[in-house]
Amino acid sequence: MLIVNCYFCIFTNYRIMELINYTIDDGVATIQFNRPKVYNSFNRAMAMEVQTALDTAAADTEVRCICITGSGKAFSAGQDLQEIVADDGPELTVIIQEHFNPIIERIISIEKPIVAAINGVAAGAGANIALACDITIAKFSATFIQAFSKIGLIPDSGGTFYLPRIIGRSKASALMMLGEKVTAEEAERIGMIYKVVNDEMFEDEINKTCAKLAKMPTYGLALTKRALHKSFENDIHQQLKLEDELQSLAGHSEDYGEGVNAFLEKRKPVFKGC
Repeated sequence: MLIVNCYFCIFTNYRIMELINYTIDDGVATIQFNRPKVYNSFNRAMAMEVQTALDTAAADTEVRCICITGSGKAFSAGQDLQEIVADDGPELTVIIQEHFNPIIERIISIEKPIVAAINGVAAGAGANIALACDITIAKFSATFIQAFSKIGLIPDSGGTFYLPRIIGRSKASALMMLGEKVTAEEAERIGMIYKVVNDEMFEDEINKTCAKLAKMPTYGLALTKRALHKSFENDIHQQLKLEDELQSLAGHSEDYGEGVNAFLEKRKPVFKGC
């Protein structure tokens, strides 16, 4: 397993990465937020490091799956408010346009499966980063909260786009306006996340899920991801046309040929993601 913490090599550049951990193990790149003393809240430096790590994982052909998680007791508490109130702190527009929106846009556009492993509280932008990922799995003890209303802000980082589409407008509106905590168990029940796992089984479940995804036909998964995101804007006729186009691409892939041959030969397929 390759582990990169304080020092990180990206292409030919050597960069210091102090606020996240980046690991690669058997085709799975893990990005771990690493500011546990402040519940992995984002400052500018951490946001830039996360963007760099996502770009690197996207470009690395050895990486077949990406996992995003946190260290300590939290996934992420969202924006670090101490940074905002500092004399030289960034404006909210800068935080949105340069910190969080680029992270969400990368998560959406990277054509590899991205798993959010919610190890603790996910609040504010932290909760909405989780919503943008392809598969979200949470510890039983984890919680989610749209904390923006408590300080007079609106949900950002794609929250107003994803949450009502996932759980419905009425429920999303209430959670955003009232700022109530949602347990992981409740989040699974209302369809906010894919699965809740007992704390002691959480790490094994994440490893198992990511390992499975990394060995699947990831080109087909990328096309599935593309189709799902387009479904938010297409009508049924446009979506049927898109499915036709993407299925044609999938049907000409090496992975499709391998999958069919393996089925007919009654053997385990070996997919390459192309």
